[in-house]
Amino acid sequence: MSGLPANRSPEQIRTSIEETRGELAFSVNDLRSKVTELTNWRRQLADNRQTALATAAVAGFVVGGGFAAAVSLLRRRRG
Repeated sequence: MSGLPANRSPEQIRTSIEETRGELAFSVNDLRSKVTELTNWRRQLADNRQTALATAAVAGFVVGGGFAAAVSLLRRRRG
């Protein structure tokens, strides 16, 4: 631990530990709130509604086209 004097008193060490605990608690709470915000899929969907709708439309078109092509191939093989 560079930057810390080697001859600190026990009281200085305790104070340093308490300060570090407070900073750590703040950091953990901050991280928790950020994770909660990022994993809130309903909010993400609401914030990106147009993109989500466009993506769903394209995916539906691709899946529908693939399904139609598969059915068409099966009909050709039978007929």
